[in-house]
Amino acid sequence: MQNIDIEKIYNEYFKIVYKYLISLTYDQDIAEDITQETFCKAITHIKEFRGDCKISVWLCQIAKNLWFNELKKKNRIFIEDIDMLNIVEPHNIEDEYTNKEEIKLLYKKIEQLDKQTQEIFRLKLVGNLNFKEIGEIMQKNEVWARVNYYRAKQKLKEVNEIEK
Repeated sequence: MQNIDIEKIYNEYFKIVYKYLISLTYDQDIAEDITQETFCKAITHIKEFRGDCKISVWLCQIAKNLWFNELKKKNRIFIEDIDMLNIVEPHNIEDEYTNKEEIKLLYKKIEQLDKQTQEIFRLKLVGNLNFKEIGEIMQKNEVWARVNYYRAKQKLKEVNEIEK
């Protein structure tokens, strides 16, 4: 590839990479740091980009590898930190506790699903990505992402019914 405008790539894909990393890390600061590192690495290795996938996919692959390297380096076990999600803004302490417990329960149920489905949920719920973006990251299409997300929701509903 020739005449690649790095600034344009950064402006166009920063948000996608950042949201993707939020869905993996559950931490805004870490996601921001690794997003910056992703683009630094992409700049130094841009000549290696073969063009056999979209640039957004390539960048997200770099980001994912950097995150996994970070986990290995720190010898940390990945545990989602619900407090970092800021999903709901409860009105009082009782509501906050109830909402956090419901969110924790939801994520425990999501962890029972296969890895691909877990990633789709994280991208949608935490990363707040749309189905087109999810499809691109997963190297599929928008319909595939939408259908798999719907099927996963159905599985979670079935698990809820069984547990009642």
